[in-house]
Amino acid sequence: MRQRVRYGLIYLLTLAAATLLAPQSHAANEEMKVQIGYLAFIPDLGPVLSNIIPEPRDAGLRGAELAIIDSNSTGRFLNHSYTLQTANADSPQALLDAAQALHQQGLRLFVVNAPAETLRQLSAALPDSLLFNAGSADDSLRSTACLNNVLHTLPSRAMLTDALAQFLTVRRWNRWLLIVGQTPDDQAYAAALRRAAKRFGHTIVAEKAWSFDNDQRRSAQADMPLFTQTTEYDVVLVADERGDFGEYVPYQTWYPRPVAGTQGLTPVGWHKSVETYGAAQLQKRFEALAGRWMNDRDFAAWMAVRSIASAVNKLHQTDPMVIRQAELSDQLPLDGFKGRKLSYRAWNGQLRQPIPIVQPRALVSTSPQDGFLHPVTELDTLGYDKPEVTCHFQ
Repeated sequence: MRQRVRYGLIYLLTLAAATLLAPQSHAANEEMKVQIGYLAFIPDLGPVLSNIIPEPRDAGLRGAELAIIDSNSTGRFLNHSYTLQTANADSPQALLDAAQALHQQGLRLFVVNAPAETLRQLSAALPDSLLFNAGSADDSLRSTACLNNVLHTLPSRAMLTDALAQFLTVRRWNRWLLIVGQTPDDQAYAAALRRAAKRFGHTIVAEKAWSFDNDQRRSAQADMPLFTQTTEYDVVLVADERGDFGEYVPYQTWYPRPVAGTQGLTPVGWHKSVETYGAAQLQKRFEALAGRWMNDRDFAAWMAVRSIASAVNKLHQTDPMVIRQAELSDQLPLDGFKGRKLSYRAWNGQLRQPIPIVQPRALVSTSPQDGFLHPVTELDTLGYDKPEVTCHFQ
């Protein structure tokens, strides 16, 4: 009799345990839906004097779309489903309104392709969300005015110019002529070049402000040699992000010297000529989707979505702050087809990554260059290192 009672109790306990565990097993088998918002505002820069090949209007968006496809290909084995909701606005306020609407729908993960000031506004308006900056190279966002809920997949201007300065050091092109355009972005790029020159021991022998407002397609051969006549230099550095004049500097300088910076020999986050470490397959998939080459904004957006997917695969949850913590740890190495595992810097949220140095149709080199050492990783020789950052990033 006692044995029957004991067996009966065991049966009841087993049934109760099965009942308690059943909802958990069911939850484990439920599809995890990951919703990501893509927010874009590209300001009208006005007419460009050398606008021969305009930038694609869907830059960034196509990279995010490809990353959604890639994430669903791998996520289906874990029963994860990724969707992208997009908002393209014609003003900062319209983008803020669209972001708030997506937030009300439950979205907390966003990829942003917008200027620095708009990104700051979005960060303040969405404090419980995680934003990935795929559109602004502004150095202050990584050094003096960090945003705690923003991670950066687009390289900063400091990373780009440090990468270029390292290559110029290797080539011993140490005397620079710096030509600076008129826009605030040109001034910011020039400031990054000055910082890189000081950091790596180069000398700016002369600096000239570009003040011409004529079309250089007709007058470059007459204007440029005289404009670049000064103390002898090894290389001409151009700060012309918008493309008003920089395309007409190569082959027109007073001394027969190479041109680098925003035109000529250029440091970029991504380029068609990057093909090693599996990058050729990524390039082909992108071209099949978009019908054009992948650029740096596309790669930054692709990397942002893939960062989210990697964290979700590891954590099995979509909480934005938990994902942020995982991204900033050293436990989530990311594959970016650049020959090294990538990771985010814990002091400013910038994605560490090698920087290709390219000419328009070919890869010339990749920085960091051999011989530039760092106690943690050579990737931290590019951009703002921890002691250089003054903002408080938690």
